[in-house]
Formats: sequence, C-alpha cells, structure tokens
Amino acid sequence: MGNSKSSVLSKEILEDLKLNTKYSEAELCTWYQSFLKECPCGRISKERFEGIYAGFFPDGDSTDYARHVFRSFDTNADGTLDFKEYIVALHLTSSGKTTRKLEWAFSLYDIDGNGTISKNEVHDIIKSIFNMIPVEDQKHLPEEENTPEKRANKIWKYFGKEENDKIKEGEFIQGVIDNKDILRLMQYDKPQKIKDKLKEKKQ
Repeated sequence: MGNSKSSVLSKEILEDLKLNTKYSEAELCTWYQSFLKECPCGRISKERFEGIYAGFFPDGDSTDYARHVFRSFDTNADGTLDFKEYIVALHLTSSGKTTRKLEWAFSLYDIDGNGTISKNEVHDIIKSIFNMIPVEDQKHLPEEENTPEKRANKIWKYFGKEENDKIKEGEFIQGVIDNKDILRLMQYDKPQKIKDKLKEKKQ
C-alpha cells in the first residue's frame, strides 16, 4: 500500500485514519514516529507481529492465532502490515464500533476468504485461541465448553446450523448482536471471567 519510509505521514493516510478511527492527528503523528523507530522500513513482517503477540501470552502459544489476526489485517496480502493497516488493527481490536469489529471478526474466521464461514474454520480459530490458554487455566473452563470441539459445536448450534452449512457475513453479525454468548465463545477470556459471566446469566 502507499506508505514509504518518509518521516512525515502523508496527508491522504492521515485524513483517512482520522475519519475511520478514534485517534487525533497528534496521536497518529506521534505513533507514526514510534512505528518508524521500531520498523524503519515502514512495515511490520508477519514474524515480528507474531513476536509482539507472543509477549501478550507468555504462558501459552499464540503463534497460530497471531497468524490469523495478521492475515485478517493484511488487506493487500503482501505479507506485511503498513502503518495504516497497523492502526486500523489497533483501533478495531481495542475500541472499534461494534459493527466494524464484527466485520473484522468475520474476516478473521473466514480463513479461505470465500465470503462464508464453515464449521471447520470456526474450529480452527477456536483451536488457535485454546493454544493461548495456559493448560492449568483450561482445567477451570466450564465442562460444556472446555475443548475447541465443544465450543465450535455450541457456536454452530446457536446459529441453528447443520454440520456442512455455511454462515454469511450479515447472518454472522446479526447472530452475534442477538446473542452475546456467541461472541464470548469466539474470543479469548480468562476462565474466571467466563464463570462470572455464566453466573450473571443464571441470576
């Protein structure tokens, strides 16, 4: 994409990011300088991205999940993230609007990029999430969702799907908006937080 090694962020990219994220011009310019210090070539490689992610999950293996996240944000499929892709990733995973966030979640689960999600794809992403959960923590997960298979089955059941059915983006977004449990099952959460949420539901 259009980023060069210039120490000044182009006006076009700056305006685009101000429009599509919550960040101010001052924040974006400061972050751009930090980004260039870390990545002088103006791009983050997949390996570097995986390394950054590994720092967040020292007790688990985040490699597979980081690869999926990287793929979902590498919009031009060139094997690197430029500053614009990096900031959009930061915005969507931290505080993006619900619909935009869910559009990203859909692209994360749509591994082959064909516009639909299969049960196998759901299972693959859930499995990569489980790899990040320390083995000791996995023992404390609720019985009905303590394996990738159980979680994938539960999600598929919530959507009312048969084994070989597919889910389209609109259906996915609406399903998650209508049922908060689907989102909970599709993301990484500490076991205690899961138990607390399930307890709240029963009260």
